[in-house]
Amino acid sequence: MAESRRQLLSIGVFLVIIVVAILLVAVNVIGWALIIPLILVLSGCWTLVLAGMRASNPQKYERGAFSTMGLGLLMIAVGGAWYLFAVNLALYSLALILLVLGALAIAAALRRK
Repeated sequence: MAESRRQLLSIGVFLVIIVVAILLVAVNVIGWALIIPLILVLSGCWTLVLAGMRASNPQKYERGAFSTMGLGLLMIAVGGAWYLFAVNLALYSLALILLVLGALAIAAALRRK
């Protein structure tokens, strides 16, 4: 029952994220080319919130909080790199993705089970 509520909450948050992205395009804060990276970054932030919710109440046979956190960080890194690449900072976008992957590898190695 709690998982279905979490899924419904995630759908609602995703729709709000899309509305925020459309509004930012409508007021010319960002261009149309940056709407998908913005959605990726904000969805990654929501995934980090979900990881915190999973850590406080873990379920058996369910994806762990660490895995969800890793997915959220990867989404944020890809969206941020896409944004940096769009504003002609290609080297920085590659560095951002490699930094996040390195941090995840270190965190996975130091994680205690």
